[in-house]
Amino acid sequence: MHHLETDYLIIGAGIIGLAIARELNARHPEAKITIIEKEPDVACHSSGRNSGVLHAGFYYTADSLKAKFTREGNALMQKYCCDNHLRINKCQKVVVAQNEEELHSLYELEQRGKANGVDVKMVTAKELAEIEPNAVTCEYALWSPTTATVDPVEVNRCIKDELIRKGVVILFNTPYRKRMEGNTVKTAEHTFSAKKIINTAGLYADKIAKDFGFSKHYTIIPFKGIYLKYKGNDQPIHTNIYPVPNLKNPFLGVHYTITVDDVVKIGPTSIPAFWRENYKGLSNFNLNELSQVLGWEAVLFLCNSFGFRDLAFEEIKKYNRRHFVGLAAKMVKSITTSHFNEWSKPGIRAQLLDVRTKQLVMDFVVEGDGDSVHVLNAVSPAFTGSMPFAKWVTDHYIVNCTGSV
Repeated sequence: MHHLETDYLIIGAGIIGLAIARELNARHPEAKITIIEKEPDVACHSSGRNSGVLHAGFYYTADSLKAKFTREGNALMQKYCCDNHLRINKCQKVVVAQNEEELHSLYELEQRGKANGVDVKMVTAKELAEIEPNAVTCEYALWSPTTATVDPVEVNRCIKDELIRKGVVILFNTPYRKRMEGNTVKTAEHTFSAKKIINTAGLYADKIAKDFGFSKHYTIIPFKGIYLKYKGNDQPIHTNIYPVPNLKNPFLGVHYTITVDDVVKIGPTSIPAFWRENYKGLSNFNLNELSQVLGWEAVLFLCNSFGFRDLAFEEIKKYNRRHFVGLAAKMVKSITTSHFNEWSKPGIRAQLLDVRTKQLVMDFVVEGDGDSVHVLNAVSPAFTGSMPFAKWVTDHYIVNCTGSV
């Protein structure tokens, strides 16, 4: 068993862990920074299995961390991609309404966007036709010109290469096992002692945090997201098209995404998963996780917290391809639905649940003290907001620890 000492030990090499390492290295290039990751490379989970959309920041209330980090992160990530010659598709976004009732929510989104300093504009149906000729709306739509898409795996790997060049140590195939005495953790082959431990373990962040005395009121509920790809030879849509979301939950509904290489896809699903890495079949099956996750999902189902029962029924129906495509077809004038015939690689959303209120947590959640920091909730748009979020975590929890938010 090898023992290693480091100034900063980061658990998890997803976008948040990488961004925090990058921020720390920029401030303290002399410091020893070590990242441990249980997978063979970066971005094997949600950081590499997301839509790649760089959101603008108009979905979130002005007092939320998401609002601040998304607006700033959109500009920073676009600049990072341009500076490093990474692919970016500046395809923009429109949010369309299906009826007059949804117009009220559409205006609410516009107000949130303007309060957040985001470039958004309400456009008429005629103006929408000039932006995206195939989109359909009821009277008005919301236009976001700064929304873009990138390849999330490409971005993560670029940051990884940058960190390695600058001397950051990244150890793959090195899963966290447990906390030992003091600020020491054990992996399969090593023990690590660090001045500061930073937990960015995604789907397992809450479990690791409990080893350090945190996440007392939270648990992660996994939701499976899958997209359907359009495999026709034509390009029916050139702009991301989103429906008006239910602002009471963190999911944005089935929408059209244009990838960095112009592939059209619809989704994602938000299907409650049965264990944390329940990607496909019985892969990564974990009996303890099954019992814990099903236990909480049963509670949420019975009391229908945040409409969980209705959400579960609606999401299960999306396994029917015809139903799934039909939801997206309502937002466009015409599309060959049979060309949506290839399912994407599933992703799992690590959604934090407050066990006291039985409500999904909508904003970022971080807890910590002088010894350790735990990023408990960093769901979408965490990829977009990763760089300013990393700066904020460093300011508040690594340089000057203030407790929990």
